Amino acid sequence: MRILMAGASGFLGTRLVDLLVTDGHQVTRLVRRPPRAADERQWSPSAAQLDPAVVAEADAVVNLAGAGVGDRRWNDGYRQLIRSSRVDTTSTLATTIAGLPAADRPEVLLNASAIGWYGNTGDRVVEEDAPAGEGFLADVARVWEAATRPAEDAGVRVVRLRTGLPLHRDGGLLKPQLLPFKLGIAGRLGSGRQWIPWISMTDWLNATTFLLARADLAGPVNVVGPAPVTNAEFTRELAHQLNRPAVIPIPALALKVALGGFAQEALTSTRVLPGVLNRAQFTFRHPDLRTALQAALHD
Repeated sequence: MRILMAGASGFLGTRLVDLLVTDGHQVTRLVRRPPRAADERQWSPSAAQLDPAVVAEADAVVNLAGAGVGDRRWNDGYRQLIRSSRVDTTSTLATTIAGLPAADRPEVLLNASAIGWYGNTGDRVVEEDAPAGEGFLADVARVWEAATRPAEDAGVRVVRLRTGLPLHRDGGLLKPQLLPFKLGIAGRLGSGRQWIPWISMTDWLNATTFLLARADLAGPVNVVGPAPVTNAEFTRELAHQLNRPAVIPIPALALKVALGGFAQEALTSTRVLPGVLNRAQFTFRHPDLRTALQAALHD
């Protein structure tokens, strides 16, 4: 396939590009700066500028663009960046796709979203049919997903990747935790009772390519592992894998001081299951946290 990708230089995007190219696909990367390579095309999503001819060349579009929610302490400006970096890119791609003649439109748009859609579910299990929850990230996810509608209304298959927390030692949830755990100064966050919807990097990549190929699947898809765990369980297993103690709990108040507005999201409980993937008989390589962490730390 000829695949046009936004967010190709990010934590997930770089690994997905490598897999797609290895599998024989042709990937063109959208960049905001002047192109430096033959596989790059420039765009300006903040100004809604994208050459329709670039999109018309693609069989599929994958959009993973968005500022990292845990990369910086939240203030009003960073909250706005989190929102605009997702909505502007999605809206620009979806409206450009919709504006093409039907014969020139790509077959599918795989657009990032997040399990933040559900807000705080406590101990309640949710699948894709659950409504949006409350809170900043739920509000972002609602407008983010709505921005895909022009492409969907134009008859293009749209898959909204409600991604959980991919596990890999080089980024995401795991990287910032490794040093404190290795030093023995880590522990559960707050009460530790909040649910964490993790997924191994291998399974995230395989699920994404699975959804790219499955013409019968559309709409929201929870890209999470099949066995969510509580923060306390996650902490114990990671400590076990690293052969280190994890006995120093981090109080909610300390998180609020350190993380600002992001602290409330870090303490959110989201017990999400991959309903669509399970019904589509997707096979998870790492169906439990232990094997996922082993892969994340050692593969």
